[in-house]
Amino acid sequence: MSSSDAFRAHPLNLNHKVIDLSLVKILPDSHAWTLEGDIFNPESIPIINMNDENAMELMRFACKTWGVFQVVNHNVPKNLVDEVELQGERLFSLPMDRKLMAERTLNDMSGMGWCVSLLSLQRACGLRASLFLDHRLNMLSSCGPMTTISSARRLMGLILGSLGVTEDDVKWVGSEGELEERGAALQLNSYPPCPDPDRAIGMAAHTDSTILNILHQSNTNGLQVFRGDGTGWITLQPHPGAFVILLGDLMHILSNGLYLNPIHRAIVNQTRHRLSIVYLHGPPPSVKIGPLPQLVDSNHPPLYRPITWNEYLGIKAQYFDKALTTISLRNGFMDADDDDDDSGKID
Repeated sequence: MSSSDAFRAHPLNLNHKVIDLSLVKILPDSHAWTLEGDIFNPESIPIINMNDENAMELMRFACKTWGVFQVVNHNVPKNLVDEVELQGERLFSLPMDRKLMAERTLNDMSGMGWCVSLLSLQRACGLRASLFLDHRLNMLSSCGPMTTISSARRLMGLILGSLGVTEDDVKWVGSEGELEERGAALQLNSYPPCPDPDRAIGMAAHTDSTILNILHQSNTNGLQVFRGDGTGWITLQPHPGAFVILLGDLMHILSNGLYLNPIHRAIVNQTRHRLSIVYLHGPPPSVKIGPLPQLVDSNHPPLYRPITWNEYLGIKAQYFDKALTTISLRNGFMDADDDDDDSGKID
C-alpha cells in the first residue's frame, strides 16, 4: 500500500461545505471558530544552516525543546520552489465550478484535488490532474521528487545523527531501492483573506502523523506553534529561502519521546492570501516504527509499541489527539485495562 492509499484508507470524514471564499464579505457561521487562550509570543524559532559544522548539535537542541525549526542551505533550488508556488496560486485561482469537478468525496479528505505519492507525479493523469496542471508539470515531476527526497534524506541523516544513530541503524531511511514505496506526499494549502480573522481558523490545532514535514510558506504570517511551558502560541515568521521542519508523531515514537511533536495551527489574514507547500515525509508503509533500540534501556523503557504508518493513520483518524495514548506502553507492556492482552509486550 502506498502513502496515497494509506491517506485515502483513513479519511477524516469532515463533511465539508464548499463555499467560494473569494466572494465572502461576512464570515459565515459555518466557518466561525473561537481562538481560545491565545498568547502570541514573539520568541524566535531556531534557524539552522544545514552546512554549519554544528548543525547536528543545533538540531538536537531544537528537536528536544521545540520540535520545529527552520533550515537554510537545504539544496532545494529556489526556482523549483517558485514554480510549485506559482502552480499552487494558479490552481487555487481557478473558477469554483471548475474546481468542483475535482471535489473529493465525503469518504475522502476534505478539500479538492487528488492524492498521489510524490513520485507518482511522474505519471499523474486523468481528470483531476488535467484540471490543474499544465505543461510545467514535466519540470516538477522530473526534478522535484528526487530533489526533495534527497534533501529529506539528508535532513533525516542529521536528525538521526543527533540521536546517536546512523542510516545503517535505520536502513529504510537510506534505501535507494523501491522509491515508489517510499512514504511521501506533497500537499498545497490555500488560506484566502478572511473578513473576520479573529473568529476563524485556517487549520485547527494538531500534530502531524508523519516522521517529519517540510513546509514552505509564502511571505504571509499564519503558522503558529504551541509551547506548553506557559509561553503559548508563537507565530513563525517566514524567513527568505528557509523551509520549516515540523517533527511528527512517528519521530516522537522513533526517539522514544525525546523529540517533540509540536502542536501547531494556521490562522488567517484579513487582507492577504497565504499559500503553504508541505512535503510529508514518512516511512515505507510496511515498515514498523518503534523506539530506536539505541534509546531504550532499563532506565528508559520503550514508551510506544511498534506500528506501521498505515495503522497509525487509522488510529489517528479515530482518536485524533489521543492517538499516541492508544499505543503507549507501561514498562514494556500495553497501557491498557485488559491484563490478559500481552500483545504489546516488548521482548
